[in-house]
Amino acid sequence: MPTLLDFEEPIGKLLEQLEKAEKIDEGGDVDVSKTIKDLKSKINSKRKEIFSNLSPWQKVQLSRHPDRPYTLEYIDHISQETFIELHGDRTVGDDKAIVGGFGMVDKQSVMFIGQQKGINTKMRQYRNFGMANPEGYRKALRLMRIAEKFNKPVITLIDTPGAYPGLEAEERGQGEAIARNIFEMMGLKVPIICIIIGEGASGGALGIGIGDRVLMLENTWYSVISPESCSSILWHSWDYKEQAAKALKLTAKDMLKNKLIDGIIQEPIGGAHTDHKKMFKIVKKEILSLLPELQAMDVDERIEKRCDKFCAMGIVKG
Repeated sequence: MPTLLDFEEPIGKLLEQLEKAEKIDEGGDVDVSKTIKDLKSKINSKRKEIFSNLSPWQKVQLSRHPDRPYTLEYIDHISQETFIELHGDRTVGDDKAIVGGFGMVDKQSVMFIGQQKGINTKMRQYRNFGMANPEGYRKALRLMRIAEKFNKPVITLIDTPGAYPGLEAEERGQGEAIARNIFEMMGLKVPIICIIIGEGASGGALGIGIGDRVLMLENTWYSVISPESCSSILWHSWDYKEQAAKALKLTAKDMLKNKLIDGIIQEPIGGAHTDHKKMFKIVKKEILSLLPELQAMDVDERIEKRCDKFCAMGIVKG
């Protein structure tokens, strides 16, 4: 049985029935093929019903689903295991929360950079739950400059609950590192495609989130603050996280409506975690459709459009 969220309970009951029917079918004594077919149809219909009307908080929950694919899995499948990881910021160390290196998308060589949360408890601790220190952002910037030197597009995959807020991170210049990345990415001469594959929280996401095209997967969120933190500030309790999620307008649809992103990538019915391979194919297809368009543009024109896009954010014409 897959891991199910609270609002997926109706699907869980049907999955249990399907599992029992498949076991009976394996025995071969009773023909339950019609029952299995009907149950699969019901599961599909129930998924469509539930996932067509998700609340902002439910989308936040989906973005954190433990079975959801993480950055390295996307990179390995999109680049067909041609990925060569590069390490270190050449100043402090190698931050494990941010990964990056060269890979191939079909015949196109690109620089992949992204946050990696870790697939189990031990790896999550090793990756610091995807929360990068300053050296992580400096490593990312070093890799971007390498990509620029060799004229290779940059693909960033964003999935972080935020930059690491520890005292030692602040002492080493967390704010400066993120600000420097934002500044440098604005003028980077190569195409940049940013894709939010899970959580897109605060400066932690912005540190690798400035691009010619910024896209969000359907069940992800992007905001200056998490719903829980927002709730604790406004109501002094996490109990109002659902109201906070709604008020923050953090879903992909809200972000597109407010012109803060350039597009939404649809997920398989039930979320990216239900069909990893299909999700990888969808993301790869999207990257391949954008690269020729961006590479055909004049460098100065591309940089100017990138800057204009971000400078226009937040402007209200009365």
